[in-house]
Amino acid sequence: MSKLKLMAADAEDLAIISSAVQDALVPVRDCAWFKDEKRFALLLNRFRWEAGEEASSRTHSALVFNDVTGASHVEVPLGEPDRVLELLAVAQETPNTVILRFAAGRAIRLEIARLACHLEDVGEPWATPWKPAHPDQ
Repeated sequence: MSKLKLMAADAEDLAIISSAVQDALVPVRDCAWFKDEKRFALLLNRFRWEAGEEASSRTHSALVFNDVTGASHVEVPLGEPDRVLELLAVAQETPNTVILRFAAGRAIRLEIARLACHLEDVGEPWATPWKPAHPDQ
């Protein structure tokens, strides 16, 4: 299966990216706002949902937002760079805000001039015996 490469220019596109990154793991140190470049990036350990039921695998991916004018967080332990966050969803709240929701009530809110996001696999996939599960499954 080929590497995933997606772009989002509207909320509908972002919903597709959100489903692809659901249950991704990201250390706090791998979330960064490059203020001068107006870019926010996350390096993810992404579960490959698109691989289907039989192929449980993960890969490293980059999730990048451009035209970011501000970034804030709720309950993200910035002083614990090795803490791993579990990404649950990404959504456009308003035309000028995107929210990244993590487990345990954590969140990152991005102020954006426009929605310009891309997700790209940057590594080779590896098999994993652990498939994320949710209470309603």
